[in-house]
Amino acid sequence: MNMKPFVDKSIPKISRVQPGSAPGIHIPPSWEVAESTVTPEEIYLDRRKFLAGLGKVGLAAFIGCTLPGWMELPRAWGQVAPDRRSAGAGQGPELNGSNPVPTAESLTSRYNNFYEFTMDKSWVHVLAQALRTEDWMIRVEGLVKKPHLLNVESLLRRMPQEERIYRLRCVETWSATIPWMGFPLRDLVNLLDPLPSARFVRFKTFLNPNWAPGQKDRFWEPWPYVEGLRLDEALNDLAFIAVGMYGHPLHPQNGAPIRLVVPWKYGFKSIKSIAAIEFTREAPTTFWQSMSPLEYDFWANVNPSVPYARWHQGMERVLGTGDTVATQPFNGYAGQVAGLYTP
Repeated sequence: MNMKPFVDKSIPKISRVQPGSAPGIHIPPSWEVAESTVTPEEIYLDRRKFLAGLGKVGLAAFIGCTLPGWMELPRAWGQVAPDRRSAGAGQGPELNGSNPVPTAESLTSRYNNFYEFTMDKSWVHVLAQALRTEDWMIRVEGLVKKPHLLNVESLLRRMPQEERIYRLRCVETWSATIPWMGFPLRDLVNLLDPLPSARFVRFKTFLNPNWAPGQKDRFWEPWPYVEGLRLDEALNDLAFIAVGMYGHPLHPQNGAPIRLVVPWKYGFKSIKSIAAIEFTREAPTTFWQSMSPLEYDFWANVNPSVPYARWHQGMERVLGTGDTVATQPFNGYAGQVAGLYTP
């Protein structure tokens, strides 16, 4: 099959502004985490000045292509209404009834897992610089009306961009709060037009041992990394495709140029550097299921009452603070996603 780059020029611009509100004011959804909970580096604290300055030098130098959507990222301005700040069921996610401890980008960009490169967190940000993201393509296949190669730069020119501040909970029992930029996964699924028989979405990252020493040194592991979601999970409003963080494109170690963010699941579900998307009828076998099927289930929803073999999940260590706090079901997003898993 000849696979040609595909761009759908019919993608409409999607407004995130609530009807009837003042122009340019974004009404935050109940799950939104306040910007005050994030401690970014200087580039993010002065984000608007930074992005405005980019207009003078050209966005091509910023991300390798022209992305007008980055100049005005929809986000929440002002205070969340009091009735949306409570920690009750169905309300915005709260951590022990209060906002989570801030997370600095200097931590989230230097303390993370990307086993393709190394299992040593302190070296991921160094070794991942070998990742080459120019002209990145995503193979779209399986139960889809039009299998094709999707050019990421072309995709980003068309998709409206927004910012979302989400909690991240790692199965290793550490957590962080990160501002992502990108677009809802639902928008991408609708663009790719899966067949009615599709029930799951399978994501796959790159396979290149010349870039990634982990794929070479641990050659017996089931590379490339694979993850998956049920289709209704992928269509949930919280599921997100991230192409940036803290006001700039993703670093290689954080999953450049395009990654998944599923905030109610453990971090290993949020696959980095997506290179293929496949729609399937059956649940795909994921990387960690292949490695340890008794420990890593397909769903991987944050559940403080179910321990993993190496880690109890009842508590979490918040990066940068030294604090240990109680973990919430679904990472605090139960009001938005628990209904997906009721009989």
